Amino acid sequence: MKRTLVKHALASETPMEEILVEGWVRTRRDSKTFSFLEVNDGTSLASIQVVADAGISGYEDIARMGTGASVSVQGRLVESPGKQRWEIQATSVRLVGNAPDTYPLQKKGHSPEFLRSIAHLRARTNLFGAVFRTRSRMAAAVHQFFLERDFVWIHTPIITASDCEGAGEMFHVTTLDPLADNKSYDKDFFGKAASLTVSGQLEGETMACALSNIYTFGPTFRAENSNTSRHAAEFWMIEPEMAFCDLEGDMDVAEAFVKHIVNTMLADNGGDLDFFNKFVDKGLRTRLEAVAQQPFVRCSYTEAIDIMLKSGEKFEFPPHWGMDMQSEHERFLTEKHFKCPVIVYNYPKEIKPFYMRLNDDGKTVTAMDVLVPGIGELIGGSQREERLEQLEANIERMGMDKAGYEWYCDLRRYGTVPHAGFGVGFERLIMFVTGIQNIRDVLPYPRTPRNCEF
Repeated sequence: MKRTLVKHALASETPMEEILVEGWVRTRRDSKTFSFLEVNDGTSLASIQVVADAGISGYEDIARMGTGASVSVQGRLVESPGKQRWEIQATSVRLVGNAPDTYPLQKKGHSPEFLRSIAHLRARTNLFGAVFRTRSRMAAAVHQFFLERDFVWIHTPIITASDCEGAGEMFHVTTLDPLADNKSYDKDFFGKAASLTVSGQLEGETMACALSNIYTFGPTFRAENSNTSRHAAEFWMIEPEMAFCDLEGDMDVAEAFVKHIVNTMLADNGGDLDFFNKFVDKGLRTRLEAVAQQPFVRCSYTEAIDIMLKSGEKFEFPPHWGMDMQSEHERFLTEKHFKCPVIVYNYPKEIKPFYMRLNDDGKTVTAMDVLVPGIGELIGGSQREERLEQLEANIERMGMDKAGYEWYCDLRRYGTVPHAGFGVGFERLIMFVTGIQNIRDVLPYPRTPRNCEF
């Protein structure tokens, strides 16, 4: 008999004379003549109730079908007198895999810290099952958004010799003994310094300047010794790049992207959003609905600083022109002042990377950040510097190795065009649509300083 997923069984329009369901036992309740099993296979938040009468095939193992055990159930899908529409009247039950009392996910509350220590099992909980199903749906929504707009998905390299951000916080890739006294890279695999990528942007730009509109969606790495709730050493980035596009067009696409993701989450009918709204963040649905319905405010960096200076708000980091805005500033703008998403643009050149286009004022660059309530910065992007002379001046001003970026400068030598793009951390996006506050809880296996388990 073909297996039926629990979510499909629960969504059935009619009873079924024969059904096979397989999954893991959440709870079991016994009486003298029958037992109730709650079986979940990870396809939905809800479990399905199984009624197993004493005497059916396999019932002799019912005592071992405790929390965490895997089972195979055959029977009939019938109307349930309980809260659910359907339950299974079992004709046979089979113990597939036993779970002794040492199973760490017994039916009680568990702290996030404890669950992180058993990341290989935590997806069996309601919370993390919902998180990872949401992660899958959002990944599909990312691809849908760009493919509907004729973007080409590009797989940029994970191993690179270029530092996109110029911060130097990169994981080095080498075949040499890291503890040996190696003076050069001559004997190394690539014959030069190589690292795990912090961004696919630069390579993405080369593809956009041939294919018009592209996007990347893949893993990136930062060797940043930061133990905050917002940072991880390994995460995923979404990075579109668009030829013949300016800052205004960049902001338009970024706003449309956020609304698409939010609307996808609001359309969820599997109960995961309701779960997050009830148990994680009680204002989540209202906030997402507001983001979906309201146009984003667009505000220059200079205007934003002026708003904060005149607000009378007490900030931990007092605002001033030229500073890199902190999370408290971003959330003030979105949650208290404008009360909606905000796109801040035209940042001081000193706090932004070399590839951003210099404005005519000589002080600011065509950078933009999308700020949203509850999170702060969600997206960062810019119009890229398409003028060769200015790009070379930026590289020199920042003390970077010009020789290592000759290939990037070639885009400006041969048929240069205005182009723009942005990057959004996928995990931060998941935090935004679920209300989860710690990035470690939206990654299946988080990589953070001193933590590389599993």
